[in-house]
Amino acid sequence: MTHLLALLLVILPAAAIAQDADAAAEAAVAQIVDPYDRLTPRASVTALLTALGEGDYNRAAQYFSVPLETDQQRARAATLAERLRTLLDSGGKLQPFGSLSNDPTGRTDDGLALEEERVGELNIGPETVPIILSLSTTEEGSTAPVWRISPDTVTQLATREVARVAAEAEPTEDRVMLAGAPVRDWALLIGAALVLFVGLYLIARLLLALAKRTIADPQTSLFYRALNAALPPVSLLVAGGIFYVWAEELPASIVARQLLLRYTGVVALIALVWFGLRLVNAVSDLTIVRMQRHERRQVISVVSLMRRVVKIILLAFVFIAVLDTFGIDVTTGVAALGIGGIALALGAQKTVENLVGSVTVIVDKPAQVGDFVKVGSVVGTVEDVGIRSTRIRTNDRTIVTIPNGDLSSQQIENYSVRERFLFNPVIGIEYGLPAAKVREAVQIVARTLEEHEKVAENPRARLKDFGASSLDIEVFSYIDVPDFAESLIHREELLLTILERFEEAGIGIAFPTRTIVFGNDLPVAKSGTGGDAADPANDG
Repeated sequence: MTHLLALLLVILPAAAIAQDADAAAEAAVAQIVDPYDRLTPRASVTALLTALGEGDYNRAAQYFSVPLETDQQRARAATLAERLRTLLDSGGKLQPFGSLSNDPTGRTDDGLALEEERVGELNIGPETVPIILSLSTTEEGSTAPVWRISPDTVTQLATREVARVAAEAEPTEDRVMLAGAPVRDWALLIGAALVLFVGLYLIARLLLALAKRTIADPQTSLFYRALNAALPPVSLLVAGGIFYVWAEELPASIVARQLLLRYTGVVALIALVWFGLRLVNAVSDLTIVRMQRHERRQVISVVSLMRRVVKIILLAFVFIAVLDTFGIDVTTGVAALGIGGIALALGAQKTVENLVGSVTVIVDKPAQVGDFVKVGSVVGTVEDVGIRSTRIRTNDRTIVTIPNGDLSSQQIENYSVRERFLFNPVIGIEYGLPAAKVREAVQIVARTLEEHEKVAENPRARLKDFGASSLDIEVFSYIDVPDFAESLIHREELLLTILERFEEAGIGIAFPTRTIVFGNDLPVAKSGTGGDAADPANDG
């Protein structure tokens, strides 16, 4: 109780300070307002693409570092936005969504000035013109510096040469638009992606079939298992990489290209984690098979637990990465884990206890997968040692799940680790046998034990007691085999041999008997004193 109070005295002030800090941060964020979402390079480029895709060049003009005070200035900026869209559609490039900085200060390791950020490039004849964003203040309702296309890039877009190239690249026919891009461009990009993905997947299946035919024992081959695990996700990953490089060179709408490349990054992340999960399964399955052959059950438990841990880490990684790709800021959530961890530690004590218990079970080795154990009143075979609990299959074929925290604190009796089995019967022979026959019976039992090849050294057979219904001969010895089923066979042989030799010697096995004496059969005791005893002959 004292420790709990001390912990609360530490946590409550820290929580209060954290709440004050969060409130201050929220207040600071609330004061940062930009109606056009230009506070980070990633947000600015995404919002600019949205405006270009919708054909709203007046709104797109807000992302250029130009004055927008007069109608003429706004019209000029709208023309520059339309020109930028044309040049991007005809082979220009933007950096992928995931590589754009989501920090209000931009990247500091790109070799540019702190207030500049390179986000793409344009092809102007033989030359390549970079697209640079610059951090500057504006008077259009923003209370913080915003990222807009830099004055240098604006100047290059305004040259006659660029205007000529853009005019030549401008499509003359009317195009059917879908989601801000021509339907023809969507069909071209999606068709190319499908051809790549399906083609490489079929090639992977063909290679796998050839490998299966050439390898003698595919199920035990590490090479085949690794190939089987790697080819499907790697083919998806390679297809994504080829599409990524190819799509950037296609003269298709920048809106369609950027959107599909964004989701191609998600597909690549999923393929990478898929490869990791399959590789973990392949390696762990092969390890388990080999450890089963060597009867190293403890290693099997460790491998099973580590496989789950690695899978959880991989899934958490792809979950965070996908959220980041979709523009969801996970930094705040990760930072909140510092305070949330305290609440988690207090509110999830049993979960933490079970996790620690699972580590204890694996390290201390009281029970392993495949062991026949008794835990409390539960008797059965250990089927799985998990992160939270251990599953035991009983003799009735039911599954009993025991939390590892409880398991580590209970008395565990492990029957599977026995190297020999106790042979300790009490053999009762009949009362009424002469002492010599009793000695012979003891010698028969002792000789039977000594002659059996599976009975361990120094067996004992002794007359133990005068039992209620028999003369009891106690046997104390061990059957020197580790397998329970085999021990039953040798136990049966020993008992049958003893019975056969008793029959040959005329020694019977006793069974419970009871002699009942009725009152009329009891002798009658006569009482009297000296010669005065009653005598019928002397009567009268």
